[in-house]
Amino acid sequence: MERLQKVLAQAGVASRRKSETLIVEGKVKVNGVVVTELGTKVSNSDRVEVEGIQLVKENYVYYLLYKPRSVISTVHDDKGRKTVLDLFPLVEERVFPVGRLDYDTSGIILMTNDGDFSYLMTHPKFGIKKKYVAKVKGIPDRESLRKLERGIELDDGKTAPAHVKMQTVDKKAGTALIEITIHEGRNRQVRRMFDAIGCPVLKLRRESFGNLTTHGLNAGEARELTKHEVKQLRVLAETGKIG
Repeated sequence: MERLQKVLAQAGVASRRKSETLIVEGKVKVNGVVVTELGTKVSNSDRVEVEGIQLVKENYVYYLLYKPRSVISTVHDDKGRKTVLDLFPLVEERVFPVGRLDYDTSGIILMTNDGDFSYLMTHPKFGIKKKYVAKVKGIPDRESLRKLERGIELDDGKTAPAHVKMQTVDKKAGTALIEITIHEGRNRQVRRMFDAIGCPVLKLRRESFGNLTTHGLNAGEARELTKHEVKQLRVLAETGKIG
């Protein structure tokens, strides 16, 4: 017997958190009966339906995508904008993005139909590090960078400590290129952190996710992760070390 939200996530319906929302909203049936209790457990013999569609377990797939700017990192967009799914026209499985990147942010994002894997990769307690390179307006002094490193107070709480490195400075243009590594994934977090020190982000790219990079890919291109890479990411989440 497994918890219903875990079964939904494992079947690739959505992440575990989103699966919990589907249950609470009454969109899930077990053996023809609507279930809204998150503690509900089901077995392999139970018939599970999500919004009228019977659950069918898919083979798990894992992709690394170099997301371009001006692409939404959601499954669909009510404004008709291009989404990350539009970059996977030939993939039969119902993949979804692992976490999000802002519309104007480019770089690495993972795609999968494995909800448990997505949970491991995105929950802050597992500490998966994500490195960004930000071009910012203004040239922050050392004390401002230390504030980012120690954690900075935002409207939704103080951020965890970050690793920050100044890459280049353009004094004539009044801009700087700064590398920042975090393990959280709050909405527009990196942009808000730089706003807080008075240096708004002009351009942002996610350079790495755990031990993965976009090396060899152009913006808009993707590749399937190897079994070894998936295993390494799981080990990294569970132990903090590369396996």
